[in-house]
Amino acid sequence: MKNVFRSTGVVLLAFIACALLSILTDFLLESIGVLPDPSQGLHETGLIILVLVYRAIYTVFSGYLVGWLAPHKPMLHILVVGLIGIVLTLLALTDPEFSEKAPHWYVYVLAAQTLPTLWLGVKIQAAWKDQGN
Repeated sequence: MKNVFRSTGVVLLAFIACALLSILTDFLLESIGVLPDPSQGLHETGLIILVLVYRAIYTVFSGYLVGWLAPHKPMLHILVVGLIGIVLTLLALTDPEFSEKAPHWYVYVLAAQTLPTLWLGVKIQAAWKDQGN
């Protein structure tokens, strides 16, 4: 039972870390004028790529956290984190007004990069761990 609680905590921490970093960066970039106000939507390709890049970095960091906190079954943990993230990301498309906020390809790319970037984070953590031994 202890492992179930630990695994749940790892999954929640990884997901919350990625979401919180993404939201805070969105807010910061909106407040300094790099990103438009959310009510205007995000339609400029360069800005969408910027958002995809920093969210990918945060997802790699979440994968790193999973590898560090769940070293015995990190791939199972990132699968859970990734599937939750993908489902929540794709749910954005169910909003009838989403097309006014951003192009659909943005959501598909964001969902598609989730598992590979989590995997990369776990691999980076494992490589750094191996270098330390």
